[in-house]
Amino acid sequence: MVNLSKILNPYKEDKIAIYGLGTETERVLNEIGQDFQIVGLLDGYREEGELYGRPVVSLQYAIDSRVKLILIVARPGSCRAIIKRIGAVCKENEIALIDVRGKNLCDSRKARFQFKTADGISRGRLMEQADRYDVVSMDLFDTLIMRRTLFPTDIFDIVDCRLREKGIVITDFCGRRLASEKYLARFSAATLVEIYSYMKKTYAIAEIVPEELAELEWQIDCELVVPRLEMCSFCEEMHKKGKEIYIVSDTFYTKEQLIRLLEKCDISFYRDIFASCEYKTAKTEELFERLKERVTGKKVIHIGDDFTADIESAQKHGIAVCQIYSGTELLEMAGYLGLWDSMEGVANRIKIGMLVANLFNSPFQFEEEQKIAVKTAFDMGYLFFAPIISDFVIWFSKQVRKYDLQNVWLSARDGYLVKKLYDALNEDISSVYFLTSRTAAIRAGVENEEDIRYVSEMKFSGTVEKELETRFGISGQAKAGCGRMEEKSLTDYAQMILRRASSVRKNYLTYINGLETRKGDIAFFDFVAKGTSQMYIQKLIPNHLKGLYFLQLEREYMQEKGLDIVPFYGKEETDSSEIYENYYILETMLTSPMPSIKEFDENGDPCYAQETRTKEDIRCVQEAQDGILDYFTTYLKLCPIEEVRVDREIDERFLALIHGVEILDHDFLSLKVEDPFFNRMTDMTDMI
Repeated sequence: MVNLSKILNPYKEDKIAIYGLGTETERVLNEIGQDFQIVGLLDGYREEGELYGRPVVSLQYAIDSRVKLILIVARPGSCRAIIKRIGAVCKENEIALIDVRGKNLCDSRKARFQFKTADGISRGRLMEQADRYDVVSMDLFDTLIMRRTLFPTDIFDIVDCRLREKGIVITDFCGRRLASEKYLARFSAATLVEIYSYMKKTYAIAEIVPEELAELEWQIDCELVVPRLEMCSFCEEMHKKGKEIYIVSDTFYTKEQLIRLLEKCDISFYRDIFASCEYKTAKTEELFERLKERVTGKKVIHIGDDFTADIESAQKHGIAVCQIYSGTELLEMAGYLGLWDSMEGVANRIKIGMLVANLFNSPFQFEEEQKIAVKTAFDMGYLFFAPIISDFVIWFSKQVRKYDLQNVWLSARDGYLVKKLYDALNEDISSVYFLTSRTAAIRAGVENEEDIRYVSEMKFSGTVEKELETRFGISGQAKAGCGRMEEKSLTDYAQMILRRASSVRKNYLTYINGLETRKGDIAFFDFVAKGTSQMYIQKLIPNHLKGLYFLQLEREYMQEKGLDIVPFYGKEETDSSEIYENYYILETMLTSPMPSIKEFDENGDPCYAQETRTKEDIRCVQEAQDGILDYFTTYLKLCPIEEVRVDREIDERFLALIHGVEILDHDFLSLKVEDPFFNRMTDMTDMI
């Protein structure tokens, strides 16, 4: 048991406030008695009145009273939300923040990528402990299943948004929902319908009935939850060994609702469910006694994440325990992976929650290496690349509508995945996967020596002979009667280049004329480029091309070319970000499974370059793209439309994680970052 007096002793001469209005606060007040100067109780949704014989005060009152410590009486998950809410103000006013477990909540949050200093359980040790018992009692939320959002209260924000989408506006919905739950918890473990019934009556809400609100919140929770796969595997193995498995949960969901939620997670190994609202008592009260009555005479171990509700409470009732860490606790141990300052807004908390539900789905992070590791290219796509690509596609879609662009051309090869994402987001504006490349556009688009000089300025890593072959498709015949090639430049072969361009252009136009192009401007996607492809394609078509790029290179140099380009990353943003260091990796993961296009034949069919990637390379890229696509569709499903935000800062932090975690996919590490136009090739390992 934690000694509260010892925790508070350094502040014996100072004023203290207690944050939290739950029944646990009453216990804390009884324990510390009159030994400390408690000025009042704080809460995020109440600033007046009296409770447990103490005044409920505002944070500003605590500041004005020169409080030196705020003791937070809440579970770890709630502590994180509270710190996010008041941490900056407390730091500014030199107020310490400590939870009831004695943890300093203002400690520095520096990203860490290993758990060597943490004490946690391995799968093997958990198996050894559970093998000694007849019955395994399992906590549900954050132990057996977890949500793809950061804080449990994020559900209230999502419910509020979904209601607003239906035209139902309930003033301070989140505050009233939480306050109602807290109030009823003082007397009994309430169901969700009971919480909403109290809320409707107390705040005179006429817009919707409690049953509909409860069903909406439950449905949203069902969308958010995923199983913790290794914990489920552990339970399956225990079940096969003949252990009785019970789920014991503090919850406002009925047993029937929990059964349906568990079915969604493909969980069926349990014998029964002990839901607090069904028994009208919590774990910290008599819920574990109800379990013991069911399994009289059998040895029981309870496994859960919450120290107070799961560990201390089970021990009080003579039940053996084992604590495993929730995903958010693992994130906290990892210094929030540098994401602490990016938690504002529902969209970002869903993004972080999705990362946690993947990266820390398993609590068994304490094996031999204890390093945070990613095993597959799918997970790398989902975790590191998807957030920034998703936000780019959302931005791209908005630009198409903003500029009323009638056609969308997503250029090969980087547009291969972007087209899938764009089409998933838009049903009314169709897109074209436009076959092109820098090489194909140049071969068809050069019209004079100035064009050739422009190409020549993009320095090629190789001989002029190789450059002629690679960039213009002119091979051996160039040597005839031309003297020593090493002494010449591209412009010495201008007539030959322009002569060939004439026929190549005709073939390209055959392809372009076969596309269903509407009248009006074209949204022309390129990922990272100066604008070379756009410049030469523009020469071939009457429609105006409006470039919508992820990042434009050498923008000042290209201004004189008269190109219309809007980049996702402007110069100012690029200068202050790390995107330059990582875009080669992104570019490699976006590319199509087909080789680069060189030109077109007389039928308008593409002529591809020789494939230089292995089957393993292509498989790896496609697997990463599957991860990006899965993330994109999941994010759009979970995040309310009005909350979807483009946030490059948090996206870059996700992307930068690739340099900190251990990557275990050898095919990914074996990839080459290719740029055939410049005849350059770089090992992926040199990029990370």
